[in-house]
Formats: sequence, C-alpha cells, structure tokens
Amino acid sequence: MAAAAIVSLTSCDLDLYPQTGYNEGNVDVDEETESQYTTKEDMAGLVDAMYNSWLKSNVMQEGIFLDGMVFAECRADNAYGGNPATGELMAIEANKQDGDNLNVKRDWEYYQQAVGYANQIVCNIDRIKETDPSMTEMQYKHWKSQGLCMKAYALFQMSYIWGDIPVQNSIPPAITAENVEEVYFEYYPPRTPKDDVFKQLIDDLTWAAENGPEVDPSNKYLLSKAFAHGMLARVYAEKSAHRDWNKVIEHCEAVEAMGFTLCDDYGQMWAYDDNDAVRNTSESIFEVTWTRDQGNWIWMMYHRNYYSPNDQYDWIKWITPSRDLIAAYAAEGDTERANACITYDQTGISPTSAWSNYYPAERYAFMHKCPTNASSTILMRLGEIYLLHAEALCMTGDLAGSTEYVNKIRRRAGIKEISVPAGQDAMLDAVLHERRLELAFEGFRFWDLVRHGKAKEVHDAMSDPSSPRYDKYWQKRRPLTDDTILMPIPQKALENNPSLVQNPGY
Repeated sequence: MAAAAIVSLTSCDLDLYPQTGYNEGNVDVDEETESQYTTKEDMAGLVDAMYNSWLKSNVMQEGIFLDGMVFAECRADNAYGGNPATGELMAIEANKQDGDNLNVKRDWEYYQQAVGYANQIVCNIDRIKETDPSMTEMQYKHWKSQGLCMKAYALFQMSYIWGDIPVQNSIPPAITAENVEEVYFEYYPPRTPKDDVFKQLIDDLTWAAENGPEVDPSNKYLLSKAFAHGMLARVYAEKSAHRDWNKVIEHCEAVEAMGFTLCDDYGQMWAYDDNDAVRNTSESIFEVTWTRDQGNWIWMMYHRNYYSPNDQYDWIKWITPSRDLIAAYAAEGDTERANACITYDQTGISPTSAWSNYYPAERYAFMHKCPTNASSTILMRLGEIYLLHAEALCMTGDLAGSTEYVNKIRRRAGIKEISVPAGQDAMLDAVLHERRLELAFEGFRFWDLVRHGKAKEVHDAMSDPSSPRYDKYWQKRRPLTDDTILMPIPQKALENNPSLVQNPGY
C-alpha cells in the first residue's frame, strides 16, 4: 500500500497525525520521492519508533494503563476513582463526562497517534519492499504484521470507548487548491460503523496471525502471532455483526498451542525483589517491559515504588480498590489474588499529607499491580485467554468445557473448584465472576459487563441504597444507559473534523 507524504498543513489543525507524521516543521521531505522513508533501515526505524516512542510513552502509561482503568474499573464495581480533587476523573466515575473532559480528549488523541505510528509502517512498507531488495520476505511479513497488530489494538480500544470511530487507512498527500475536494475525507474521515471497523480488524489480524513473528519466550515485548490470535478472539467475542463464539474458541486454542503456561504463583507476574522486577513470565503474551534505570512513572498514581517508597507519596492516589471487590475475594477465601491486586498501607509520608477518603488513613487500600517502576504493563496473558475460552464454550453450550477452564484458573489461585452449573446463565455468571477476580485492575471489568448487557445491572445495584451491594462510597452517578455507556466524542475533535458527529446522549 503505497502512500504519499503529508506536507505543509499550515491551514489545518489535524490531531490525527503524531509527531512522526509528515507535518511541516517536524520532517524534511524529499519532494522527488514524496516520502522521507525509502530504505529497509528506515522501516526498521519506524518499527522501533512504534515500540519505543509510542508504547513507552505517556500513551501507554497515562492513556492505556491509567485512563484505561478509569474506564474499565471505576465505571464498574472494582474501584473508586480515588482523588476527588481530579474533576475529570471523578466525572467519568460518576458517568457525568462531557466532550470537554480532558481525560476523554487526551485518550482520543493518544489512540489516533497509535494509528499514525502504525500507518507509517503499514502504508510505507509495500513501496519500500518494491524499491529496496535488501528487505527480506521475513522482515516484510514481521514488520507489517506488527504494524497491523498495533493499529488493530488501538482501533479496538477506541471502539470500546466511542463505538463508531474514524479510521485512517492512508497517509494523505499535501492539500493543494487542485486536490482539496479529492483528499478532503482522507484528512477528515467520518465515523466508520463499528461493524465495518471490526471487519477491517479481522482482515488485518488474520494476516498478522499468519505472518507475524513467532513467540519469543525471552521477549514478550513483541507483537507476535499469539497476540494477533488473542486479539482476534477478543474481536469475535464483542457484540457486532461478526460475533462468532466458535471463532473465539479457534483463536484461543491457537494461542494455547504456542507454549504458554500459567505461572505457578499468580503474584509472580507482578513480583519484585531488591534487584529487579519480574518480566517475560511463561504466562505473558504481550507486555511493555521497563527497567529500574528506564522505568515507568505510572506507579505513582496507584501506591508506592518499592525501589523509592517515599517518592510522590504525599497526594491521594487513583484507582482505589472497592469494598465490593475486597468482599468478593474474601467470600472465595481468595487470598493469593487479593494480595497481588490489593495492598494496605498508611497514607501520606507525614500526618499532614495523609488522607482517608475511602479507608482509614492508617490502613488504606491501594491497587498493587504496579508495585515498582520496573513492573511490566501486561496487555495480554494466558489467564485472560483461558477465561475468554471459557466464555465462548459457555455461549456455545459446552458448560462442562467452560467449567474446566474456569477451574484451571481457580486451581492456580488455590481456591475451591466449581461444579458444572445447571444452565448457561449460571455458567456465564461464573465466568464473569472469575474474570473479575482474575483480571482485576487489568482493564476488563466494565467491558466484560457491557459485552453481555450487565453493566446497567451492576451500576444500579451499587447505586441503590436498598440493594445488598449498595456502596455509600460510590459517587452519586448519572444513570447508565445504552448511550452513556460510550464516551462523548471530544469537543475539540468535533471542531477540527466537521465530518464527525457526537454520540447520542451528549
């Protein structure tokens, strides 16, 4: 897929394109070749930029791991927002967000940037392969697959959050008086229906699953064939015209055949000692890895950094574990997963900086899945795939098979196995319950509930003083509807792109 360069956009304000894009002032464009990227080495640099400039940037930490948990954990029953002084955060927890919410705005831009990074690979690689014979067939397949995987991940996450989304599949040429009508919609694409987005995801991920790099047990910071299969399983499980539970099973089985095994100890995935944090476990499928020297900063939003425990510890943290989640672990006697997900500590580094918003200051609950600045950000692992497999088996009527996958997870957690439920509804409840306990604070809970039409049920129970699940520490919330499950399109995006329309309810 050849693509021309973007140059001289002096009259356009396009948040679609990241700093790696062809924008006047940030690149030197060779006008004869129309692209600054012409060689195999250029392509290797673009792939490296995708991993190290996007995945190891604020996008990963702030956009995916922090804001992603606000969307998935605080909008469900796993967490309170944490810091009442942060208006944007608390508005999302209370389901009162609007198009000017800064968190919503930045995440829209972050995911558009991800598409931009991926497009630099996908839209340039065919042309470069044709003109640079030193690029091998394996390099071509592996690099293109990784670009397709990154783009698919970003578009999938955007569909979770906003529903129908604009999809950029080219790098538009420079706008001139002669071509403005022709290229207008390349710069300002309208929203693509979710069903059409998912069709593209399936096509792209199928290619990546066939042509991507093999799993490297020593390096899980790699968008491998396994990640592509795992993403296909996620896509086929979502509500769309393409939902196919048998395909979910097929792609889960493909991942399971690639040599991954559950860690013996659940907490091992987030373990650390005086020397370093654990990474590249046998269970991990894709993770963003960090070191103590080049570490993440996101730990400071949740609790302490084990390696420097007093840093940034004098203000209220985000993503505070809910009493309902703590009670769910206690009811199962599930200490292993509870201890890996939640830790208790005093607040603040002095009495004057302590807080007690949700728990007593001397024993406050904190999210514990990022205990150091070297802890990996795990985006896909075998435990999730097993439970997605269980979900698909349930939905196809194989309750015994579904139960066995749930019990694989429960055995690892050291808790009592379940018997085969009497019916599909009870089995689905068991799967979703297990996903809650297993995947807490990994960005799944709200979307799991939405996938099966249960988000409003949980929302209402937590908000209703007459319900056994009522939690007075939850904010007063705007009712959750089919419209307000989705986030609003940011107001700035609407102003910049007149082809966009706002989601209903905003």
